[in-house]
Amino acid sequence: MRYRKKPVVIEAIRFANGEQDSSFADDVVAGRVRYTEEGTMLIQTLEGTMEAQSGDWVIRGVKGELYPCKPDIFEATYEPAD
Repeated sequence: MRYRKKPVVIEAIRFANGEQDSSFADDVVAGRVRYTEEGTMLIQTLEGTMEAQSGDWVIRGVKGELYPCKPDIFEATYEPAD
């Protein structure tokens, strides 16, 4: 059997140059996100801690969870929504 992923609209922000984005302020306070001295972002995901590097996208899923996504995967998987 074959299955197609249901279309879903997500929020995503491009992580750039180690800059802290105010969009993640609540996640920092809750301990789900922290920034490193090396300019990366550590994200607590359902699968464990994942790292976002400059240029990666950080996606907020349908249940509010965060996870990083490499630019090539993001562009192959997502398109702008109205």
